[in-house]
Amino acid sequence: MGLFNLYQRCVISSAAALVFVAGCATPATEQQDKQNSESVGNTPPNILLILSDDHAWNDYGFMGHPIVQTPALDQLASESVTFKHGYVPTSLCRPSLATIATGLYAHQHGITGNDPSRTLPGGKSGLEYQRQRAEIIKKIDALDTLPELLKQQGYLSLQTGKWWEGSFQRGGFDEGMTRGFPEKGGRHGDDGLKIGREGIVKITDFMDRAKAVNQPFFVWYAPYMPHTPHNPPERLLQKYRSNALPISIAKYYAMIEWFDETNQQLLTHLKKTGLKDNTLIVYVSDNGWVSNPTQTGRFLPRSKQSPGESGVRTPIMFSLPNQFVPQMRDEFVSSIDIVPTILATADIEVPKHLPGLNLFTAMQQQTPIAREAIFGEGFAHDMHDINEPESTLLYRWVIDGKWKLILSYDGKNVSYQKYHDGVLAGPRLYNLLEDEHETNNLADQYPHIVDQLGEKLSQWYPIKNRKILPH
Repeated sequence: MGLFNLYQRCVISSAAALVFVAGCATPATEQQDKQNSESVGNTPPNILLILSDDHAWNDYGFMGHPIVQTPALDQLASESVTFKHGYVPTSLCRPSLATIATGLYAHQHGITGNDPSRTLPGGKSGLEYQRQRAEIIKKIDALDTLPELLKQQGYLSLQTGKWWEGSFQRGGFDEGMTRGFPEKGGRHGDDGLKIGREGIVKITDFMDRAKAVNQPFFVWYAPYMPHTPHNPPERLLQKYRSNALPISIAKYYAMIEWFDETNQQLLTHLKKTGLKDNTLIVYVSDNGWVSNPTQTGRFLPRSKQSPGESGVRTPIMFSLPNQFVPQMRDEFVSSIDIVPTILATADIEVPKHLPGLNLFTAMQQQTPIAREAIFGEGFAHDMHDINEPESTLLYRWVIDGKWKLILSYDGKNVSYQKYHDGVLAGPRLYNLLEDEHETNNLADQYPHIVDQLGEKLSQWYPIKNRKILPH
């Protein structure tokens, strides 16, 4: 098989706060470093949340890719409780990131798409479009975010990278890079998008200052990588061009390795400063990606924005050396589990309304995860009615055991239609144990399974107005 064909397949004291903000704390002595290292089990763990952007589930060395090299993530996977069958409920960046920040499904937090409808009077430059953009951002104000919840244990928090919901302050972060809409370039990150591509000093300095005032930290590292623009360093691009790949694919692969290098810098800093043993590192990708072989920076259908494995599947890792024994686990987990798991690890009571599972005990004690099914949903890129999620519902899906059912709906879709052609279809049923690339639709052979799983979807998220697309 050719390479191209293979590819296709604060609660803190005011004094401490002043020192932290000023960034002028006296460095700890070597003896203090040693004491800190010995007492990590008695203090809340630091938290580093790493989110890659537009990254296919199998494009990692540890996931078996024959070309892409990801030594840092491979190392992290070997040191983590690594779930090779992780998922995000929604395969579009903004709703996916909002889920990771709040622990809620998109139909619950209400941020179902990236933007208002481009068909509004005046289009994207019209006043109504701008008004609705501001209204979507206001949704975060009514939600409890992860950095806000972590304040109960005195966490200091930093936002870097992709952040759609206005400024970092609106997300509850103490520090951050994103000024946010309506500031120039504030649609999804502005200055935050520099992290990784222009180094990680903002993060390492923050970690050092938090350590100096003996406060646990939470870092949101969501670099614009391997996301377009696919403009990797020439040294990496030449490495992948030697594989005789289309230039668009070579650039994407090089972007992945560039992203991986930034993770190595973070891991090295944590180890050098004695923080690694008591730092919970969580890794997840916001959604999948399959590069278009004929166009740089473009993706193919059945990846980003789709309910297929190439859209919603991602490895999910949890590394905490002083608590978790490394394991490769085959159970299905979801990014909806990240918030409750982080809170439990930080010894914070998990809000009862969160739908995800707290995986902490199962990982710590190496016991099975009690779960029947995981669920997901897909909406159009543009939000038609910003207060009615159903208005743009295109997909719902459920995985139960070996079975995955995808149902498509008649939600309004005014953008990116070509990526949904052929994907918006009748019920699709796949046996993931035998067909993880979803090539054989078994819906007609097993109608009773379609009915059973369809009922589970109805119990999870009842639909009032949308209709299922027929065969």
